[in-house]
Amino acid sequence: MEYRNFGSEDAQALWRLMCALDKETSFMMYEPGEREATSTPVTLRARIQSAVSRGDCLLTAGMDGETVGYLWAERGALQRNAHTAYIVVGVLQRASGKGIGTQLFARAEEWARKAGVTRLELTVECGNEAALHLYRKCGFETEGLRKRSMLVNGGYVDEYYMAKLL
Repeated sequence: MEYRNFGSEDAQALWRLMCALDKETSFMMYEPGEREATSTPVTLRARIQSAVSRGDCLLTAGMDGETVGYLWAERGALQRNAHTAYIVVGVLQRASGKGIGTQLFARAEEWARKAGVTRLELTVECGNEAALHLYRKCGFETEGLRKRSMLVNGGYVDEYYMAKLL
């Protein structure tokens, strides 16, 4: 397994990974095909460049030469929330159960400690048992419930708001 920071030169590979995740799970934000209809690898490249300049944490996991997972921790942009980072993470199903998520979170926590980030946060659909297990194992705690926060496959879904204080 290979873990590394990613930059704008990785936009195409990350784009393919995100589109694949959109198609294989209903637990990501985008519906299948929605990402392709609303943005492009070029716009993702610009977002990555902006994130790198802000000092966000951008990590990928590679397996057999293929990008199979990522973690993006976006730091708060203002003085009052610069100590926080909101995390989005995704790992392809065929690569799950191999410790990739655990490693991505460990590396994100290392980045956070060096960057002065003392609060990591994320949201997760209440029915996403695999993700909940991972997040709890990594020290995240449920802080609240976002009722009917998502509309997935024609039905409303609740999300947990979770955080880890460092």
